[in-house]
Amino acid sequence: MDNNEIAFLSAAETAKAVRAGELTPEAAVQAYLDRIDRLDPRLAAYITVTREEALDAARQVEWRLSGGGDPGALCGVPVAIKDQFWTDGILTTNGSRVYRDFIPNEDATIVRRLKEAGATLLGKLNLSELAMGGTQEPPWGIPANPWDLDRTPGESSSGSGVALSAHLCAASIGEDTGGSGRGPAAYCGVVGLRPTFTRVSRYGMTHMCWFMDAAAPMTKTVEDCAIVLGVIAGYDERDPYTSRRPVPDYTATLRDGVEGLRVGLIRELHQSPDMHPEVRSAVETSLNVLRGLGAEVREVSIPLVELAGAIFVGVADTEGAGARDEILRTQAADLDQASRTRLLSASLVPFKVYNRAAKARVLLRRQFMAALDEVDVLVSPTSPYPAPLHTALTARFESAEDVRARFFFRRAYTGCYSLTALPAISIPGGFTSDGLPIGLQLGARPFAEETLFRAAHAYEQATDWHTRVAPAARA
Repeated sequence: MDNNEIAFLSAAETAKAVRAGELTPEAAVQAYLDRIDRLDPRLAAYITVTREEALDAARQVEWRLSGGGDPGALCGVPVAIKDQFWTDGILTTNGSRVYRDFIPNEDATIVRRLKEAGATLLGKLNLSELAMGGTQEPPWGIPANPWDLDRTPGESSSGSGVALSAHLCAASIGEDTGGSGRGPAAYCGVVGLRPTFTRVSRYGMTHMCWFMDAAAPMTKTVEDCAIVLGVIAGYDERDPYTSRRPVPDYTATLRDGVEGLRVGLIRELHQSPDMHPEVRSAVETSLNVLRGLGAEVREVSIPLVELAGAIFVGVADTEGAGARDEILRTQAADLDQASRTRLLSASLVPFKVYNRAAKARVLLRRQFMAALDEVDVLVSPTSPYPAPLHTALTARFESAEDVRARFFFRRAYTGCYSLTALPAISIPGGFTSDGLPIGLQLGARPFAEETLFRAAHAYEQATDWHTRVAPAARA
């Protein structure tokens, strides 16, 4: 296989080829390193490329294979990690000048588990400053969407989406507070999962909002996502919030289909007049695909979901400002202007406003759980519109309506699952007439990732959206 053939393999295909002796782990790493050298200067997916460490890890995998050992589920798979997770001896910037010299002395739990499963670490991926989104002048460059370099790849796990979409890694790890993993997955045409809160350890993660941050597997296929979650999920004594619930084999029921599965379209999100018409059409076409596969599709109502964006900001930004109080006092000048403004503004929010948002969060979860008594899976677009132009994100807010439309509206679609601690997955669900990816979002009950994977995989296999290649990946 040549380098492009290797780089276009899924993670599952890569591991299979390595085990079969058709591909060496070192050749897999080198194929991606060559593409990173060639393509990343204009994509800015990576902050740090761990060239020698990746090659050394690949040789260790080969050594284990030669001795008859099984390196694990990600045998020889080259992965990349959002630069929000600690990596032993490797710069971890959190996308900010504040952390430009921070080198942890241990790996985050999920990094350790990936390595133990045979993965090789290619490097650390670019992100919005402090994982917040809205950074106007990222210190390590503005990540570009491989489908249109003038458009955003999403925030804040921007590099995680770009690297996958451009085939600069076989799988990546993002982080999802209010959609920071699912949003880039939608805009970049890949798969992104927000697991149930407590399903995956967050030890060794720099936090944006303690009670909503979640590690987010991002992959080329649903099968890959199921494999990666199986590797990183599970109890961790260093993160007391992790669940002791046993981790199932997420691939075991992957191909069981959706016959009789109850699918609910969230009425309030789908009927919004502000939704891009091609996104609405793509969702309706996707529902017809699921119907054709045997699913029972109906509408469900979750009245409070329309306010989920405002509720999310009221909780997450306020908590984020509190967590960064010392940075605001001592290193504010090192922050990007947009980050500084957002944090300072959030620090002025009265406690009674935060308290109302926290109470509304409880009511929203109650409504979601009631809807999930009626259906097995909830459906909406991941984003109500395709990837915006970079220039649209840096434009000034001119009115309260502008704030609602640009700041709260989109966050309702992904933030609702963050607020309710429920699992949600974004999968490729179509394209606009301009060739931009559209993300289809599926949500389910707590710890029902198996159901999500089963529905997502059935849809994926019935369509070809995930097989399309971004223009920048062909260069």
